[in-house]
Amino acid sequence: MTTFVDRVELHIAAGNGGHGCASVHREKFKPLGGPDGGNGGRGGDVTLTVDQSVTTLLDYHHSPHRKATNGKPGEGGNRAGKDGQDLVLPVPDGTVVLDKDGNVLADLVGQGTSYVAAQGGRGGLGNAALASARRKAPGFALLGEPGDLGDIVLELKTVADVALVGYPSAGKSSLISVLSAAKPKIADYPFTTLVPNLGVVTAGSTVYTIADVPGLIPGASQGRGLGLEFLRHVERCSVLVHVLDTATLESERDPVSDLDVIEEELKQYGGLGDRPRIVVLNKIDVPDGKDLAEMVRPDLEARGYRVFEVSAVAHLGLRELTFALGDLVAEARAAKPKEEATRIVIRPKAVDDAGFTVTPEDDGLFRVRGEKPERWVRQTDFNNDEAVGYLADRLNRLGVEEQLMKAGARAGDGVAIGPEDNAVVFDWEPSMMSGAEMLGRRGEDHRFEEQRPAVQRRRDRQAERDESLQEYGDFDPFE
Repeated sequence: MTTFVDRVELHIAAGNGGHGCASVHREKFKPLGGPDGGNGGRGGDVTLTVDQSVTTLLDYHHSPHRKATNGKPGEGGNRAGKDGQDLVLPVPDGTVVLDKDGNVLADLVGQGTSYVAAQGGRGGLGNAALASARRKAPGFALLGEPGDLGDIVLELKTVADVALVGYPSAGKSSLISVLSAAKPKIADYPFTTLVPNLGVVTAGSTVYTIADVPGLIPGASQGRGLGLEFLRHVERCSVLVHVLDTATLESERDPVSDLDVIEEELKQYGGLGDRPRIVVLNKIDVPDGKDLAEMVRPDLEARGYRVFEVSAVAHLGLRELTFALGDLVAEARAAKPKEEATRIVIRPKAVDDAGFTVTPEDDGLFRVRGEKPERWVRQTDFNNDEAVGYLADRLNRLGVEEQLMKAGARAGDGVAIGPEDNAVVFDWEPSMMSGAEMLGRRGEDHRFEEQRPAVQRRRDRQAERDESLQEYGDFDPFE
């Protein structure tokens, strides 16, 4: 069973915001005590966080669907809904987050580095928060916004200083096992290594990590063998080590041709031409291997390579190799630019930026795009006339109606707010200026104008008493 996965497609969904509550406070002798509907809770986020204890994406390979919890709706008595719980997904160090088109969204390197992959929806406001001097008792509340959802791709690129590359069975696993405390699988058949192995090496005062990349073969950059899967693990390495087999039993192979093949595959993959290289001639403990190493060494040095003759089995030449790699890693670290603190750039909003756009389309439709109009539409309950009127007021104050007029819209033209695949379409009427005309003048609430039944009965009796006094004089028929 596969225990190492370095690329997965993840289907994530943030939590939806809770709906606001439309409620009116009621108590004895005070049936209309004012709005007291609470706000809805915020939906939970989906966050990716680097965890050093995680080394594979296997969990997400088996369970690719992940969802945060929704916010709770608000309640009467000014009780706000509970926020949804954030979903934190631990990922290995060196995980790259991409969208489905291959665009890099985040590169997560370093313990604790995090990225919010999906944002939870806002909770809707209750009618208590919507009350104002002009709208004293709103009979509606705002809906919670839906959370973000979509598909992302996670790719793991091993974070190491040195990468061992070469043909299968060249002795890379044996070499990393003697240079470090790593215990990779070692056997006498090709493709023994199926996952990258990491080890920590100490060379004097320099401590660096070394990675054993699964064996490469001709055509690896096009997907042959395991190369295409694991060449990405070489990208972060500062130094490349060619491990060449001087005791191969294949007659058509030799160390120089093996080096040319691997270099061609690295060139085809791209982005690795600036990395310093070291050549390691392995298995010199075999008599024929020692002779072949002495034969090809001058040719390799003439090409500009530093060549080391080693034997992982007999532990020959390992100390010199360890310190040489340590020097190259130290040089690469010194040449790396120092990380500067993130600069906070404040970009003020332009004076003429309305925050939305109105675009005429070929079919006579006018499309309105902008963060605020689209969010307001998502929060509106279109089954409530008062809520629709409130939306109309907000759009009018934002200047949408004015821009529609400038764009040439006329009464009865279609207006769409939102993207093509998820828009609210309505026939525009300029009379929308006041919002909901059928609700009366803006700011009035007819519920407050109605008298309570007991008060109305007392007033009716008093009116009858006044009429009788006028008719009979001082005689009161009610006494």
